[in-house]
Amino acid sequence: MESKYSILLSLLVLQCLSFLCISQSQDFDFFYFVQQWPGSYCDTKQSCCYPNTGKPSADFGIHGLWPNYKDGSYPSNCDPDNSFNQAKISGLISNMQKNWPSLACPSSNSIQFWTHEWEKHGTCSESVLNQHGYFDTALNLKGKTNLLKALKTAAYRTSKMQ
Repeated sequence: MESKYSILLSLLVLQCLSFLCISQSQDFDFFYFVQQWPGSYCDTKQSCCYPNTGKPSADFGIHGLWPNYKDGSYPSNCDPDNSFNQAKISGLISNMQKNWPSLACPSSNSIQFWTHEWEKHGTCSESVLNQHGYFDTALNLKGKTNLLKALKTAAYRTSKMQ
């Protein structure tokens, strides 16, 4: 049963990555599009706090979009001079609050989380995505993939086979 879910998750990740059109000039090999389940995050941490915007919906939320190398390593903190600038994503904020909330304590408006994601991972994707593009791409991937629905469908199909 676990291997079926593992294969499904791998296929979903590959599907997500296929939506990204990446030029040959990037300094990495591919992206991981990482989502998290709020309940699992809260169960594995010492404490969990909801953002100022309220309790997230019972759905996967974005954790990040991470450039990676084929050998399993990844670039990080590639441009310390390119700090997070909230003004560059002002049109995305409400969508990000819904789909990319921080659950870290103390509760926040998620700006610190998004700052971390941009500065650690996003600055390494600049050869293909500027700051707005980085966050917009992750939001678009979330909109094109419904991980919760896929898992429910897989569970339903599995139960019908037994």
